[in-house]
Amino acid sequence: MEKRRYSSAAANSTVMSFGASKKDVSRTFMKVGSPIAGPLFMKDFACSQVHWKRGFSSDSGLPPHQEIGMPSLSPTMTEGNIARWLKKEGDKISTGEVLCEVETDKATVEMECMEEGYLAKILKGDGSKEIKLGEVIAITVEDEEDIAKFKDYNPSTSGSGATSANEASAPTPPASHKEEVEKPASLPEPKISKPSAAPDGDRSFASPLARKLAEDHNVPLSSIKGTGPDGHIVKADIEDYLASRGKEAPATKPVAKDTTAPALDYVDIPHSQIRKVTASRLLLSKQTIPHYYLTVDTCVDKLMGLRSQLNSIQETSGGKRISVNDLVIKAAALALRKVPQCNSSWTDSYIRQYNNVNINVAVQTDNGLYVPVIRDADKKGLSKIADEVKNLAQKAKENSLKPEDYEGGTFTVSNLGGPFGIKQFCAIINPPQSGILAIGSAEKRVIPGSGPDDFKFASLMSVTLSCDHRVIDGAIGAEWLKAFKGYIENPESMLL
Repeated sequence: MEKRRYSSAAANSTVMSFGASKKDVSRTFMKVGSPIAGPLFMKDFACSQVHWKRGFSSDSGLPPHQEIGMPSLSPTMTEGNIARWLKKEGDKISTGEVLCEVETDKATVEMECMEEGYLAKILKGDGSKEIKLGEVIAITVEDEEDIAKFKDYNPSTSGSGATSANEASAPTPPASHKEEVEKPASLPEPKISKPSAAPDGDRSFASPLARKLAEDHNVPLSSIKGTGPDGHIVKADIEDYLASRGKEAPATKPVAKDTTAPALDYVDIPHSQIRKVTASRLLLSKQTIPHYYLTVDTCVDKLMGLRSQLNSIQETSGGKRISVNDLVIKAAALALRKVPQCNSSWTDSYIRQYNNVNINVAVQTDNGLYVPVIRDADKKGLSKIADEVKNLAQKAKENSLKPEDYEGGTFTVSNLGGPFGIKQFCAIINPPQSGILAIGSAEKRVIPGSGPDDFKFASLMSVTLSCDHRVIDGAIGAEWLKAFKGYIENPESMLL
């Protein structure tokens, strides 16, 4: 499986945190063996940064060392997991060697070192999860004899401020414990008040068997005159009372015995990083973006005919087959070029309208939902789009997408019709975009003609456009759908 490699240049990597001066160092990703030039992330987002802390000799006797923090490897990353360490404690590390593999919210990244030294201490071992950005994961030293001095090393958490805060909060557990101890002292009160509130008149005396029978049938002892010695109530008195009132009370007791529902059988599945990010982004979308939805039916008979012709040519030339989704992506891209208001994003100060038409394509994998991007889809041919979609879908399933494979999209297409036969659905907008197109399945329907007995069959596909009403007014959304429908129902126009 292909992985991204993260390269760190230590010569300029002094990040002094926890009481010292701090400096974040930009890093670049590398494919195995070849560096990638230029920034990898979206505009307005800096390249990934790694947090280093240079330590010096002090009263504690620690020699010079470096604290390596969890790096930021994507715009949406807030925490990461350590998949595995490729170096052990005590190993010498050299330029270009991989230290460990880090699982981000998008992919698995190889983090390499470009400074010679020794790996003195691993603080976050294989499988460590939910490590916050900047949290120390390892210690490196320059001299081999310094390794043993870090055997029991623990990094400072946040300087003296955090320490004092922890100390200040330490006395609170006894206080809460005291409250918990005092609470049970008040519990006997109901037990004492309950019997004292019962007798309003003379006290009733009853045998244990009679008292049990009365409780089972909700019979108040105060309403029964005892016939036993000294006026005691006996079993026969309770039975006579029940017989006299027609034994109405017993019906309520058995009902209460079977009210307990059977326990549920379940399994708790831990959240993956991609699942956490998907959940937070979609929740943000539904809570902050005013969605509205427009649905239209499009006839795909001509589209299917053109697809058959193109695939015949592809088979002859050895190219990959063109799918309906490839044609949909092309039509959506051309419609965005015709109605550019839908190729925009909302900000608090302005609406940003993009000149590039980059289409994200939703891909479901075992690891979660990915949205790789087809850049400049309006300028690419159908064969090129088909190749890129298949390659990116395969990389998504292998969890090997690089940032440039999924960042920078301006519009999204989600298709549940072809793979799953879903007739129609409404998709959630992928922020910061302002639109997403949901593709349903095509089905044959009867279309009425001009005469009473005139009709024909046609294959119709339902598509639904989800719009951000802050950016796209209803009439603009309808205009975009009209343009999209025109390309689908007259697919030859996409080739012009």
